[in-house]
Amino acid sequence: MANRLGCEAVFSSAAVEFFVGQTKRRKQKILDRVHELVADPFFVPDFQSADATGREVFQFMRDGFIFDYWVDHAVKQVIVTGIDHIE
Repeated sequence: MANRLGCEAVFSSAAVEFFVGQTKRRKQKILDRVHELVADPFFVPDFQSADATGREVFQFMRDGFIFDYWVDHAVKQVIVTGIDHIE
């Protein structure tokens, strides 16, 4: 999914697995939030951490979900590495 600036979302297999297990309504909420990330890759996240390789990974929480992602500005991609429920 690309936006007018040429950025696109890329999903890890874990994120896809979570996504396909959701209801149609929840899938739409997830896609809406990912569209927001792609539209503004400089979005200020709620949290940030580092993965096992030392890469900076961001987290944000919306609509009962937590999204883990990182941004590759060189190739204009927002890589969604994980999605989970929050309570």
